[in-house]
Amino acid sequence: MPKRLRLTRRFPVAMSEDGYRRLKRFAHEAGLDEGEALSFLFENFDSVTDTDALTQRMRLFNSELEARKR
Repeated sequence: MPKRLRLTRRFPVAMSEDGYRRLKRFAHEAGLDEGEALSFLFENFDSVTDTDALTQRMRLFNSELEARKR
């Protein structure tokens, strides 16, 4: 029997405009709302990410972070 999806945690999230637009597009394409889409992504994080690409993207993001905050 499948687990029932219960969205029990709410937390404030600061997100870039680009990130939020991408989340909304992903959720719309998948037929989910934003909370359901985030739950799916994090529950299946290891299978939906390429570890090598993630590490490279994270280094790039961190190197640009201070400039993006201005």
